[in-house]
Amino acid sequence: MTTKAHRDTIYLEETEILFHEAYEGEQYILRVHAPLCAEKALPGSFAHIQCDRAKPLRRPISIMRTSAKEGWVEFLYKAVGEGTRLLAQRKKGEQLSIMGPIGEPFVLHPERSRPLLIGGGVGMPPMVFIAQSLAGEKEYHPMVILGSEVPFPFKPHPSSILTPEMPQDVIASMPLLDEWQIPSRLASLQGFPGCFEGYVTDLARHWLNNLSAEQRSEVEIFSCGPHPMLESVAKLAAEFDLPCQVSLEEFMACGVGGCAGCVVEVATEAGPAMKRVCVDGPVFDSRAVFPV
Repeated sequence: MTTKAHRDTIYLEETEILFHEAYEGEQYILRVHAPLCAEKALPGSFAHIQCDRAKPLRRPISIMRTSAKEGWVEFLYKAVGEGTRLLAQRKKGEQLSIMGPIGEPFVLHPERSRPLLIGGGVGMPPMVFIAQSLAGEKEYHPMVILGSEVPFPFKPHPSSILTPEMPQDVIASMPLLDEWQIPSRLASLQGFPGCFEGYVTDLARHWLNNLSAEQRSEVEIFSCGPHPMLESVAKLAAEFDLPCQVSLEEFMACGVGGCAGCVVEVATEAGPAMKRVCVDGPVFDSRAVFPV
């Protein structure tokens, strides 16, 4: 049964699991048939997923990519608690209740034609979703930097896209992004072959420093990942005086703004205000949540 839930933008769907595969580091890629969510989802959207019938509280998981034509939605998540560990046990062909798409999305601006996408860990999916939305868009020239301290949930390979602003020995990329003709580079502190040895912000700073002043004026930063990483990204944006949007990760119960269990303090023109990450976010201006 499919019903609308909360306004006219969030749908409750009983979906079928089309694909569910495990990767190193207890990471999983999940694809479900959810045509309503697939049609309306935007980069930055997430879904509230019922991991198991015995676990009524849902879990918020960012959408990684969609196909409105084929009606599927794909997620990357890590099994870190009871709910996601139960979700990890679900099999292809089973039914899964999801509610989505939820949240305010990232907003791209044509005058900022060089989006810099920075994702860390399970914060990678929204960056992949932005990249998907830009595939084939000739007016944009994105750069994607992804970081992980466990093996990536894909097999990195040497990029076929030359990026002279990057260190010459940093060649590892996400194959899917190469297919979309979007340059990407990977960072880690684990010594993975071809990856930058350091933080994503260090690699991003190297890239920014090697752009011309005119090129830097066309950059806007988009990011999702752990809180300390986002704080560092906000500082990087301030260092180069660049606009920056961040997607926050927060525990939440209802996921649709009713319980106010996911509020964060946000700076506004009227002063500090408490905003709900689920429906007022998860995307916020970095300066509003990380004053620097």
